[in-house]
Amino acid sequence: MAVYVDSANIPWRGKTWCHLAADSLDELHAFAKRLGLKREWFQAKSRYPHYDVTASMRERALRLGAIDADRRTIVDVTRRLRPEKRPEDEECRADS
Repeated sequence: MAVYVDSANIPWRGKTWCHLAADSLDELHAFAKRLGLKREWFQAKSRYPHYDVTASMRERALRLGAIDADRRTIVDVTRRLRPEKRPEDEECRADS
């Protein structure tokens, strides 16, 4: 299992932001806690489950063992963490 952090460098609210992801949600939340991130900051409703971290937090994550990842890696890792769509979810949408 591994934790990954990209270098997206997205400007928002006066800071530069990146994405933190992992091979499992348990591992992601445990690592985020070590970084001092609050659980409510988890982007659970995002298309790709992750935490946003500042550029300085990214550097700390790397020192703690996170893997420097490119965008493709972050997308691939987080895609595996999304809940599976159930057939009944699709049926409900079709009936709407």
